[in-house]
Amino acid sequence: MSEADGRLNDGRPAEPSWDDIFRPSGELRRPVTPASPEPVSAEHPNARLSDSFAVAAAEARATQAPPVAAQPQSRREAREAAAHPAQRGWEPPKRKRRLGWLWALLVVFVLIIGGGVTGWVLFEPQIRYVLGWEAPNDYTTTGNGTKVTVVIQSGDIGSNVAKTLEQDGVTKTFDAFYKLLLKNPSVTFQPGSYQLQKQMSASSALAALQDPKKKVIHVAVIKEGVSAASAFVQLASATGLPVADFHTAAKNYVALGVPAEAPSIEGFLFPATYTFDPGVTAMQVLQQLVSKMITHLDKAGVAPADRMRVVTLASIVQRESGPSVSDMHKIARVFQNRLDQGMRLQSDATVAYGTGHVERVTTTAAERADASNKYNTYANDGLPVGPIGLPGADAIDSALHPTDGPWLFFVAVNLKTGETVFSTTIAEHDAAVKQWQAWCRASAENMAYCA
Repeated sequence: MSEADGRLNDGRPAEPSWDDIFRPSGELRRPVTPASPEPVSAEHPNARLSDSFAVAAAEARATQAPPVAAQPQSRREAREAAAHPAQRGWEPPKRKRRLGWLWALLVVFVLIIGGGVTGWVLFEPQIRYVLGWEAPNDYTTTGNGTKVTVVIQSGDIGSNVAKTLEQDGVTKTFDAFYKLLLKNPSVTFQPGSYQLQKQMSASSALAALQDPKKKVIHVAVIKEGVSAASAFVQLASATGLPVADFHTAAKNYVALGVPAEAPSIEGFLFPATYTFDPGVTAMQVLQQLVSKMITHLDKAGVAPADRMRVVTLASIVQRESGPSVSDMHKIARVFQNRLDQGMRLQSDATVAYGTGHVERVTTTAAERADASNKYNTYANDGLPVGPIGLPGADAIDSALHPTDGPWLFFVAVNLKTGETVFSTTIAEHDAAVKQWQAWCRASAENMAYCA
């Protein structure tokens, strides 16, 4: 249509517009001026600059990747695409893998294992008792190849031998060997040194002690703390000489180098392992042991005038300390403190020695009250009249260098391990004594140590 003349292109008159219908009559129709074209974006011709939203939309469309033409699909492919959206080009957002739960699980696992191991180490006997798991008390072999010399002292009974075998690492427990002896009450033991091995079964250890071939000839192992009389038995067994020969030779102890003020040779035979040539005499043997003690005292800086005092105090420390070397210097301090303060030593070991019971340290009230016993440090002041056993190097060192401390009392509350309680008051000491008495009554094994 041509708006200039109001007719259509084919010549027919055009229909009036609404403006023509409602225009007042006589009003001239204003010529229509064609509108100038609105400016558009140079980069996006279809977007007018005046329409910011249109421009932004055009820019967004331009940044999008061109659509991929859909490939023809079979019916099966169409069904699978409908069931799995990822196959239609869409994938759900991937979640980051979180490993925190795994680390937490590992930490809990480590704590459980660590706690279990710690609990087993600290409370193995209690755990076995609750669960009913009885630990084996005996080895099953004839030894692990490590040789050990076992010494049976004169007068040792079955419980003493069972204790010695356990302490030397031959048998696993006291009970394993002791219960075997109860089944064989006719078994006896000959004093001497025997070549055994560590980690032997109780039956194999017993068989070895009954085998004369296992007895070591010409070698004597003199242990710390034993009496001179016990040492004579070991020396006689090693040399083949009669025990009486050593008692006779010991009567001339001053000629061997023992101080003249000493009542006997007791204390001056240095405990060690000795090897003797065939044909040696008892006097020659004793001279070897005494000379070794004098040499050791000289090296330790003990003046000849102090030999008697040092050896006597060291022998008491040796007997009272038992297997615990670490407590010797504290025990020596207790005795030295009591001597310095004018207190009596009150050592049961000295009383027992004076009664002739050199194999024990326990005493009775009557024995402790007997002032005629010159070794009775309950009834008499100061050191006893002489040594009460053979002190070793550690005991001698403790007598010379006691640890500093205020202690006046001590008692071993576990004679098997040597655990000792030191006290400064009588009340503390009495409580520790009750602890020791309870330990002794706890088992037959414990009583073997307390007897």
